[in-house]
Amino acid sequence: MDRISYDPRGVMIHETGLSPHDLERLAPSLDRARTEFLEQDLPLYNKGGKVPAEKQPLDAGFFELPERLLAEHKEKGDKSELGRILATAKRLQKSVDRIVLLGIGGSYMGAKALFDACCHPYHNELSRTKRNGLPRLSFEGNNVDNDAVAGLLDILDVGPASKPEGRWGIIVISKSGGTLETASGFRIFLTALRASVGDDPKKMAERIVAVCGKGGKLDELQQALGCPESYEVPDGVGGRFSILSAVGLLPAAVVGIDIVKLLEGAADMNRRFREAPFAENPVLQYVAVCQGLERRRGINIRVLSVWSKALESLGLWYDQLLAESIGKDFIGATPLTCVNTRDLHSRAQQHQEGTRDKLMTNVILKSLKRDPIALGSSELDQDQLNQLSEKTLPQIMEAAIAGTNQAYNEAGRPTADITLPGADEASLGQFLQMMMLATTIEGRVMGINPFGQPGVEAYKKNMTAILQG
Repeated sequence: MDRISYDPRGVMIHETGLSPHDLERLAPSLDRARTEFLEQDLPLYNKGGKVPAEKQPLDAGFFELPERLLAEHKEKGDKSELGRILATAKRLQKSVDRIVLLGIGGSYMGAKALFDACCHPYHNELSRTKRNGLPRLSFEGNNVDNDAVAGLLDILDVGPASKPEGRWGIIVISKSGGTLETASGFRIFLTALRASVGDDPKKMAERIVAVCGKGGKLDELQQALGCPESYEVPDGVGGRFSILSAVGLLPAAVVGIDIVKLLEGAADMNRRFREAPFAENPVLQYVAVCQGLERRRGINIRVLSVWSKALESLGLWYDQLLAESIGKDFIGATPLTCVNTRDLHSRAQQHQEGTRDKLMTNVILKSLKRDPIALGSSELDQDQLNQLSEKTLPQIMEAAIAGTNQAYNEAGRPTADITLPGADEASLGQFLQMMMLATTIEGRVMGINPFGQPGVEAYKKNMTAILQG
């Protein structure tokens, strides 16, 4: 397996960045945090021991998910959770042409990141033949935007119901079932689906799959509907850490993403985290750079610069992960996703010459899925590009990355590079697990519980009171 790499050399800037010694000084505390997580947090989680108040909740279950699911699949095959997910995905692929995924926060952002990165950039606009029979995937239940919901309803039921092209289904994801955005969306789309199947309860139930907490409102509802299949959100796995559970795996499998390779990539990152020394450990190195710059230079804005449109949702997934995990006790870095070269024409001026409070972390693809496109020559050379006629878009992108890093470096702006072998399942599995581990370790080093999101509950409480008042 080709591994992702982390290169922090761009932060080694005299007077405005860090020195190798600065990173080395953080090594002992990071090693202790790793040991604490592996030897204290995980045993407490697995054995159900008494969890100290400062560690409640202890949602450490995300860490062992990749190995557990892969081992179970190897042992039990089709009867394993992974085997059942693959079977459900295959059934939906054959029976419907569009899946409406209802979920908010971690219940949809991971699936959206995988969909955008791994699938054709215009997947939903391709014919069913060109999609190899895979369903379209649309996302709702992540807002209460009236016109967006109405717009999606407009494009459902566009073909004969006797063929998959005229049928659609729902994957609804919510641990509690009480999140208003998702619950409202489910009620609205359930009404539409009932009409679509001619009020046939069996057909309707067959087109709905819920991923939910056992015994919650959504679990009770899907049972009342008679849905033949459902999946649990694992206990001890917080929403933003749930991408490698059924929450992310089921939608990914439906659109043809290889979820076994995804889990294998995550398992490989787990091994590196456990075994690699500080200097070779991408998780610990990443946290050291982020914390070192925050403590020594006051740099508390993390700009994740993704150099591919396909990775924008991956950046937004990380925004939630970081913000909800360490934005507590009046501290915590602010995440920001940029897509380059697009955002070099919007935010780069501020990054280049604005406040010195930002770390730019580039996420770069080493290889692409498609053959390079050359500019080519033209008789009409008013744009004066004939001199670059043999250059390809990937070569232009490489020059932009190097030129941008050079400009930031010359201005004393720290940068680091995360290089992915490609926008493929194994690479993404590594990245996702790396960032979940890094966020967990950073929280521990900061003295913050990285699990739970008490601040998010405030708006929910107020909104409910207003609606019921």
